[in-house]
Amino acid sequence: MKSNLLAHGFLLICIATCSLGNPVGAHDDDPVDATKDVQEWNQWRGPNRDGKIEAVWPNRLDETVLKKIWSVKMGPSYSGPIVVGDQVFVTETKDKKYEVVTSLDRKTGKILWQQEWEGAMSVPFFAASNGSWIRATPAYDDGRLYVAGMRDVLVCLNAKNGDVIWKIDFPKETGSTVPTFGFVCSPLIDGNNLYVQAGGALCKIDKKTGKLIWRSLDDGGGMNGSAFSSPFMATIGGKRQLLVQTRTNLAGVDPETGGELWVQPVKSFRGMNILTPTVYDDGVFVSTYGGTTQMLGVSGTSNSFNVTPRWNLPAQGYMTSPVMVDGHAYIHLRNQRFACFDLKNGKETWRSKPFGKYSSLVSNGKQILVLDQRGDLMLLNANPGKFEVVDTRKVAEDAWAHLAVRGDEVFVRDLNGITAYKWAEAK
Repeated sequence: MKSNLLAHGFLLICIATCSLGNPVGAHDDDPVDATKDVQEWNQWRGPNRDGKIEAVWPNRLDETVLKKIWSVKMGPSYSGPIVVGDQVFVTETKDKKYEVVTSLDRKTGKILWQQEWEGAMSVPFFAASNGSWIRATPAYDDGRLYVAGMRDVLVCLNAKNGDVIWKIDFPKETGSTVPTFGFVCSPLIDGNNLYVQAGGALCKIDKKTGKLIWRSLDDGGGMNGSAFSSPFMATIGGKRQLLVQTRTNLAGVDPETGGELWVQPVKSFRGMNILTPTVYDDGVFVSTYGGTTQMLGVSGTSNSFNVTPRWNLPAQGYMTSPVMVDGHAYIHLRNQRFACFDLKNGKETWRSKPFGKYSSLVSNGKQILVLDQRGDLMLLNANPGKFEVVDTRKVAEDAWAHLAVRGDEVFVRDLNGITAYKWAEAK
């Protein structure tokens, strides 16, 4: 119910048409007012889905420079917050039964609206210690919010008031099995369509109506299917395509037809292909738990493509998707160390000491802001020559959700709530 008072279970060990409600009127469908001089953090990994944003940050994180603005207590969630206009959208699992979406005032933290539905689930016993709460990061587009619930449910909400516009229960719609470890993939919006790895497949959906257009890369869902990754749209070899990582393969998919343009098996332990596909020079960076770190070159024309390994290293990724800066990939590995790789030749230029189990990374092209799983916020220089920490500050206790950054504002979601910070100066 609604109140106007307002891409880990197994994932953390291993490592994101049924219509409800009345059609939204034109006045309700207008986009949330957005400030045009900064990039909105409107989806998984930010405006371009690559962890990069245009911003200038000071070289300090202490309380006199990065000031705490507000904090709101909430139930647990692994979903990263998204920030659009004057709103911050965040999810939580409540009472081990309900999934809740909350809109907060970006400046004050005041609850603007809430929407909830019954749909929580428990992950298997061997993963239970890591939590059974909502995972995927929502996406915002054109006045609507798209939220993935644990039981393979996708809900479209009016971003102004939280009203349900449409809802898809994928197991009912497609006959797939509910994912054993929950709906992980974070929705991708492109034009009039939404792409998501759900219902045991990659699905294309009309974003306005919730109509399922096609399904591709069917794996059935359940225990061994159901992706841990989220899709990425890119032009490779002159062909615009969806880059999709399933539990066993990396694939290029035609966004119009759902046809497979190419498929490349990717080695991992128990299907732990988790990272969001990351593109560099007509190639895709891959790093898996139980596998390797490699760059795969994709070449060809029209619908005929070849995949060729460019380089391959024994380093293993975990859940952290890298940021690419000046031809180098900066990543946090399975062994809890940060590393830098030259994307042209695969040379590892440095590796750090161990940190937490997971980190989310955001770069402005010169620096990298890191939220470590232990709750440490770190500012690094994007220096391929050495691991260079500029400043560090404790901001949370247990932070698995992806960091959100909007200009000079930083939003940290940990298992106890969300906190907003703002830099007092820039240089």
